Amino acid sequence: MASEEQEEQASGISKLLEKAKGYVAEKLANIPTPEASVTDVNFKTANLSSVDYSANVSVKNPYPHSIPICEISYILKSDTRTIASGTIPDPGSLKGKDTTMLDVAVKIPHSIAISLVRDIGADWDIDYQLDIGLTIDLPVIGNITIPLSTKGEIKLPTLKDLF
Repeated sequence: MASEEQEEQASGISKLLEKAKGYVAEKLANIPTPEASVTDVNFKTANLSSVDYSANVSVKNPYPHSIPICEISYILKSDTRTIASGTIPDPGSLKGKDTTMLDVAVKIPHSIAISLVRDIGADWDIDYQLDIGLTIDLPVIGNITIPLSTKGEIKLPTLKDLF
């Protein structure tokens, strides 16, 4: 008899745990997260070691308190070829109940920029895809990464830009 009673208690506890898991999963699924978008990608500077571009990222924080940004990672591709990648550690935080503009500096090494120039032809721009991962630290939940992707054309620097 004791074993039947123990089985019923175990079954009741198991059902209670399943309900609790479902409740927590539902609540976590409905937690708002910051929304981000790439607003612009522009030529910044050129020097003898690299060509620098700037990606402007707009991030809207739905929470009344600031949220730390753990890191920003990026991959810049032309066709399927990766031409630049990197990570920006600890770039600051998102303002509470506000939109924060982030400047993601993308460096294309000079050697890759030169090889792109040979492939470009007359229009002097490249079709690109920029993938950005914005990793933030949400209280209770932990680190989440907001994936962003944008495509477009960017102009390569001219000799005038270099000097």
